[in-house]
Amino acid sequence: MTLKIISADQIEFEGTVKSVTLPGMHGLFQVLDNHAALIAALKPGRVTYVTEQETSTRDILGGVADIKNNVVSVCLY
Repeated sequence: MTLKIISADQIEFEGTVKSVTLPGMHGLFQVLDNHAALIAALKPGRVTYVTEQETSTRDILGGVADIKNNVVSVCLY
């Protein structure tokens, strides 16, 4: 699936990932291939994503995640 992490002034990451863990308003949740369509508010916390080569993290202050058709778009505040 494709992950896009977008801030107000740039695309911070765009690439193929195996999984994404996000800090939802009601706790952490993980997105894998073929996840159901979803829009979720994100609270301050850590985004963790796994590529073929490594596991990476990014601290966020909040935002919105849009998940649809194997594309996870994370728009940061």
